[in-house]
Amino acid sequence: MNKNQAIKNLDEIITNIESARLSLDAHHIVQLVAISKYHTTDDVKTLYECGQRAFGENKVQDLKEKSEVLVDLPISWHFVGRLQTNKINQLIDLNPVLMHSLESIEMAEELDKRLKVKNKTMNCLLQINSAKEDTKAGVMPEVAVQTYQNIKGNFSNINLCGVMSIGAHTDDENIIKQSFKTTKEIFDLLKHDGATICSMGMSGDYKLAIELGSNLIRVGSAIFKEN
Repeated sequence: MNKNQAIKNLDEIITNIESARLSLDAHHIVQLVAISKYHTTDDVKTLYECGQRAFGENKVQDLKEKSEVLVDLPISWHFVGRLQTNKINQLIDLNPVLMHSLESIEMAEELDKRLKVKNKTMNCLLQINSAKEDTKAGVMPEVAVQTYQNIKGNFSNINLCGVMSIGAHTDDENIIKQSFKTTKEIFDLLKHDGATICSMGMSGDYKLAIELGSNLIRVGSAIFKEN
């Protein structure tokens, strides 16, 4: 992608973010994470030069390769994908700013164990399957608060910062809205447990997600589009 296109894409998304957040609250702040999983290090660098600082990858190997190539840039790298057990140590060594996809107690237990061995901590979000879809990972809404508190109380090397969910996979806006509302309600219940991040909304639904309370959006195709 060229710089002019990157500026255009960023401007469009920032304008949409502003409009959506102001419709909710003038003091509401939203972080934009650019999901670079199908794109090159040159594309990432171009967006960086236009002002974008946070980028997300969904494969540990891709995160490793891109972060090594772009090591001279102070990029905030996020891990947003499903974590395989055999990749945990590698992810820990990469020190992502935030791991978005902590999907179960079992994963938390394994991650915490490996973190202790390496004497490290990791910022994580609990993934919630708010749409209750078989194709999605994450804990069910009914047990999300209990699971969050369980992880926070028992796994000291995991720093839970909030929650993440993916909007319902449907064209019905009301169903998508409901999935976001479910996540936001859980987030609100967890604020007294230190939750500060409510990560929901992607290229197709981030405006809706912000209007319903998201303060971190994960945008891929809309920020990397070529025209």
